[in-house]
Amino acid sequence: MNRDPGIIWSTIFTRILILYYHNHAMDKNAAVIEPRKGKREDPLPPLAVLIFTPLDLDQFIRSFPLPPQRTHRIYLTDVYTGTYGSTAVSLVGPMLGAPQTILVLEKLIALGVKSVMAVGWCGSLQPHVRIGDVILASGGISEEGTSAHYPIDSSHPGPSPDLLNGLKGLLRSRYITVHDGPVWSTDAPFRETIGKVIAYREQGILAVDMETTALFTVACYRGIRLAVALVVSDELCTMKWVHGFRDAKFRETREQLVHLTLNALCTTSTALPIEEDYMKNR
Repeated sequence: MNRDPGIIWSTIFTRILILYYHNHAMDKNAAVIEPRKGKREDPLPPLAVLIFTPLDLDQFIRSFPLPPQRTHRIYLTDVYTGTYGSTAVSLVGPMLGAPQTILVLEKLIALGVKSVMAVGWCGSLQPHVRIGDVILASGGISEEGTSAHYPIDSSHPGPSPDLLNGLKGLLRSRYITVHDGPVWSTDAPFRETIGKVIAYREQGILAVDMETTALFTVACYRGIRLAVALVVSDELCTMKWVHGFRDAKFRETREQLVHLTLNALCTTSTALPIEEDYMKNR
């Protein structure tokens, strides 16, 4: 009989685990690692803006009367916290693609964030959606790899209506062209093929980006409020890439979107409870 201590203890441990699993109906979908607040990490206020591009992040930072302070570093992304009007808000960016964006969002939620506006750029798939227009995403088709890892009840996760409608009203009051509808989110911007562009255009998909569907899925899974605003930076609908990164309308819309996003977030979120830990650290 083999009496090797290592084998004996391994056998005992395995049997203990089997008994534990048998006696405790464990959820096999439960994550082994959950996002959490570290012992030395300060909590964040409940409101945050996710800003995908460095250019837009700089504009948001400059929009505060007093410069927000960099308070956290989440992987490759910075978090700046300040006061807009009388409301504490975090500005979070830059980030690229669904995996990085969701890593950051998960950590933000663990630190106390409950209401999020995400601001980015997108490529139009429809001839009536032009460079400099704003798309308020209502849902989408997921071709990113992150959403599938989050089991949710809804097959069509979407934005929080109050955030969406609040921003839509402000945009229209400034005569900014707004479209609300579904988007296509992909991990592979260099594989936006002619066949896919045609197919999704015919289905009424407005634009393509890299993050939106994952944001909606995780917001639904974690039970937070979230909306996504995308400025059209380029057009793909003619099967010839038309970029507008230097277009005056594109620049002007991005500039106006900064204050409108912050105003919509703050005015529709006044009833949110603020974490006691955050108030203690102010």
